[in-house]
Amino acid sequence: MKLSVIMPVYNEIKTIREIIRRVRAVPLVVSIGYGPQNGQTVTLEREIVIVDDGSTDGTREVLKEYEGAPDIRVIYHERNQGKGAAVRTGLDHATGDIFIVQDADLEYDPRDYPALLQPILEGRSQVAYGSRFRGGPTKAMFFWHMVGNRFLTLVTNILYDSILTDMETGYKMFTREVAQKLRLTERGWGFDPEITAQILRRGYRIYEVPISYTGREFSEGKKISWKDAFTVLKTLFRCRFQRME
Repeated sequence: MKLSVIMPVYNEIKTIREIIRRVRAVPLVVSIGYGPQNGQTVTLEREIVIVDDGSTDGTREVLKEYEGAPDIRVIYHERNQGKGAAVRTGLDHATGDIFIVQDADLEYDPRDYPALLQPILEGRSQVAYGSRFRGGPTKAMFFWHMVGNRFLTLVTNILYDSILTDMETGYKMFTREVAQKLRLTERGWGFDPEITAQILRRGYRIYEVPISYTGREFSEGKKISWKDAFTVLKTLFRCRFQRME
């Protein structure tokens, strides 16, 4: 069994080597405590599918150092298209049985992979989200970002009859079966609500696990702003009422 780590990258020259090192370093060993494989230990293979989304700060040159590595695939977008577009490209090239989206900015810790894998490998769900609001260790978030996140998650729960605590989390893990049913179109910040909406509308229930989070400052390159909330809301309502293929 293989885990594909989908890593969209845009102008992350300060962190790209470190995040690759961290993803490579985490042991993908999971002790099964439930279901038919109870008591067994599962060890997964890994591949890292990096999609450079038109970086202009030297990130592309760094990524060329990893071309040819047996565990890394690097794909280049000629121009910046947005996180959603980069994730779609990564999914198209991934060969794993389970997928996870990994941002390159060090806010999320790959050491949480085993906790996310466990409910999937135990057959509890085909989708696992890492929640920053279920008691894991976190660096303090901006207050208004937290309020905005809670509000957007509440809207998601009302529209899709769910009880998520962190719809906007960067850690979304799902099986190949789920990935093959997704019809993603959003290119930018609409990616997170779109994938969540499609997962829920197709009848999958999301298993949340607590994760650690080290939010970075705007001076460190944090990109999201309150204006992006309007894109998220628009996407949530569009996906709720559009016809599913």
